[in-house]
Amino acid sequence: MKPVQIEQRKVTYTDLESWPDDGRRYELYDGEVYVCPAPRARHQLAMGELYAHLRQYAQRTDGIVLMSPIDIVFTEHNVLQPDICFFQASRRQFVTLDKAIRTPPDVVVEVLSPSTRRNDLGRKKATFARFGVSEYWLLDPHKEHLDRYAHADGAYERTLSVGPHEQFESVVLAGFSCPVESLFSW
Repeated sequence: MKPVQIEQRKVTYTDLESWPDDGRRYELYDGEVYVCPAPRARHQLAMGELYAHLRQYAQRTDGIVLMSPIDIVFTEHNVLQPDICFFQASRRQFVTLDKAIRTPPDVVVEVLSPSTRRNDLGRKKATFARFGVSEYWLLDPHKEHLDRYAHADGAYERTLSVGPHEQFESVVLAGFSCPVESLFSW
């Protein structure tokens, strides 16, 4: 008897929206479901500090900064929830208040955790690059380190890597900078 290959149907964003709220966060990678683990306190504290810096910058520049959970729908089969995302003032019209966001942010931030590290450095980073997010920041609260990746030719190239007692700067968000140690002052 020949083996039978069962074709699995790709899950869509429409499917996800129809699921009952079970308290979990889901992402879609080419129609494959990924359950996002709940973050720990270290993750949340570091994310909150960086969000506060970005919030101040957004207020000065009329940009919009959002933090997870928020769905960014690149396609019906590719839906991600960045820890933080930023839309510059010139693109704020793409942030719809009562509908899913269907345009890539200018900047996304992922906070590395032991449970998300592999995904954040692998397919999540690759998916953000594939859909044209200009800058990808990786914040590592265990190493107290922040990396900046620039989008080039459909992939990311690390263009800045800073630790404590150093200043982080964005190229895409002109004038944004913050001292790295301020992200870990908790």
